[in-house]
Amino acid sequence: MRQLLLIDSLEKLNVKKDSSMMLGLAMQRRGIECYVFFESDFAITNQGPPKLTVHSFKGSLKEDQIYLESFETTAQKVIELNQDDVIHMRLDPPFDSHYLRVLWMLDHLCSQGIKVMNHPRGIMFFNEKLYAYRKEGSFPSYVGENLKRAQQFVQSLDPCPDALIIKPMDLYSGLGVEKLSVSNWEKRFEEKVVELGGPVIVQPFIGAVTKGEVRSLYFKQKEIGTILKTPKDGEFLSNIAQGATFGTHELSDLARARCEAIVRELASFEVDWVAFDILADSVTEVNITCPGLLVEVSYALNKNLADTIIDMML
Repeated sequence: MRQLLLIDSLEKLNVKKDSSMMLGLAMQRRGIECYVFFESDFAITNQGPPKLTVHSFKGSLKEDQIYLESFETTAQKVIELNQDDVIHMRLDPPFDSHYLRVLWMLDHLCSQGIKVMNHPRGIMFFNEKLYAYRKEGSFPSYVGENLKRAQQFVQSLDPCPDALIIKPMDLYSGLGVEKLSVSNWEKRFEEKVVELGGPVIVQPFIGAVTKGEVRSLYFKQKEIGTILKTPKDGEFLSNIAQGATFGTHELSDLARARCEAIVRELASFEVDWVAFDILADSVTEVNITCPGLLVEVSYALNKNLADTIIDMML
């Protein structure tokens, strides 16, 4: 069973802590035939069997056997795909029209019996943020570009928050997230609508984020590791890419129940790899496009979770 990882260009990725590279090296170490390929390699046709340009690779881990020391591609070849192959969709958002085109192409391969993880239709169907907002216990959220409706939403909040969060629907790693005073946010909201070319998310600022946000990784409906990400002093973003620290964490019974309900639903859409962001027991994001932080969670647990995923796949 060949494993084929569709990844972003190496120039874009942070080799030291890239989840996809970690998974690929673990597969290679265990003797599994594995290749990477890039968007520039990816093409489909309705004539003849599907083919794909793929790259062999090599790399090494640091002394901790978790973080990556190096990763590079080596030989290139064209392979004919078959129904034993598994493609891993590992492209980072933004989820824009460009991203959607790749999903349509992957779905074409699914129609030919090629397995893609996570399934492209599952990724298309569930927006990572909006899906979380419709679940029980989610924080009050407004999504739209109409200022008057946004003002009505803010005025309805009880208790009235000291600050608001506005953010895009389709970015990642805290990009585009802003904290604004509840007394002076309207102008920036209108600017943000123009900048993003459409709807903006507005939410009350939840002070609990300063004490940390949870990231919990699930694979095939099982929790494989959880950490608490704590923002830098004076900051509110808990993204590790922007300086947050992290350590092991135990999910509460309520948070675990909410995560388990979601992964059961997603499993029916062949979405197996899910990364939850959780704040005060409420799921704030359901990451399914390219679930990350596998390296960081592995480091916190002192266990290479790529091996855990492989064991559950095979």
